[in-house]
Amino acid sequence: MSGRAGDSPPTLDRELHHPTRLALAAYLSACGEAEFAVLRDYCQISDSTLSKTLSALEKTGYVSVRKGYLGKRPRTWAALTLTGRRALGRHLAALEEIAATARRTAGGCAEDPAGHGS
Repeated sequence: MSGRAGDSPPTLDRELHHPTRLALAAYLSACGEAEFAVLRDYCQISDSTLSKTLSALEKTGYVSVRKGYLGKRPRTWAALTLTGRRALGRHLAALEEIAATARRTAGGCAEDPAGHGS
């Protein structure tokens, strides 16, 4: 998005736009796989909310979920898929483009008499 006539705005990913989904994808992008409780604690959300969030991202193909046991205790692990990594990269690039365009465009703003222009 360069601000020129005819340019289309950057495309944000609807599935990653929600802050919890974005935080989860970003966290998973930095590791191969993470256990459910670690993700829940990192995002500071309930088990139910994390479960719904993982399910939504799994439906899009952005996250894979694996269930198993650690000893006799059931566990759930999640990982960002290649599709998810690519989607996250495009989403972050779009956010960066929006911010860069705002910085370039704001340079031409007139100073507000109340001091809000800078």
